[in-house]
Amino acid sequence: MQRQRTLRDSISCTGVGLHSGKEVRLELKPADIDSGIIFSRTDLPARPQIHATAANVTATMRATTLEENGAKVFTIEHLLSALNALRIDNCLVEMNAEEPPVLNGNAIDFFRMIQTARIVEQDAERKIIRVEKIYRVDAADGERFVLALPHDGFRVSFVSVNPHPLIGIQYADFEITEEIYAREIAPARTIAYEREIDALRSMGLGLGGTIENVIVYNDTGWLNELKYPDELVRHKILDVIGDIRLAGIVNCHIVAAASGHALNAQLAKKIYADFY
Repeated sequence: MQRQRTLRDSISCTGVGLHSGKEVRLELKPADIDSGIIFSRTDLPARPQIHATAANVTATMRATTLEENGAKVFTIEHLLSALNALRIDNCLVEMNAEEPPVLNGNAIDFFRMIQTARIVEQDAERKIIRVEKIYRVDAADGERFVLALPHDGFRVSFVSVNPHPLIGIQYADFEITEEIYAREIAPARTIAYEREIDALRSMGLGLGGTIENVIVYNDTGWLNELKYPDELVRHKILDVIGDIRLAGIVNCHIVAAASGHALNAQLAKKIYADFY
């Protein structure tokens, strides 16, 4: 029997949101058995709570957005990715803004925060979502898809297709363990094409992005040094791990072709609907 897990201690950090550019303080706290991952907006009256479940996904443009009780949070996938990799069942996430801090644009800081707070087992059995059939979501263009296959564990295979000759096709495949996640996935940062930055900012996106937390490329090369030659596809896997946590703690093999938050969320919703 696997027992549920939460944090032993509370731990906090501050920073700016990737898209909002707003200052935010985030605190991770222990949570009761069967509570799940809950976001609490401490800047709003009555501190409304938003449960991190697929049913609460309302938008997926450049990030995953959750809404409940008249409040929303977005760009929560990096934090959820770290929580999922460490198999945290229950955690209260308090934020005084709508978006977590971007920190280094990846999940390694969140991963280390959770480890620093220490993980404890709780006196209750974990509910594991064991995928026993194929779940598949295809994009309207007929070229992109994501699917979940039965697997005794948690594995992600991802092929990224980018027309830019600097990037091209990237493929990565990992069995997700704490050690592999920390070494191979968590440090991978989000990515941006230099030409798109002004357009994104005019839409109110990427306002907290800098050369320190985003890998940026243009028509001649990279503007900053890569952590991995295939950092893009590793970050895509990081996002999948975060988005699929919205279905619960899932045992499956996810296979994705150029998937993004929209397809990931649809897959999470399909799985969630069968088990809740």
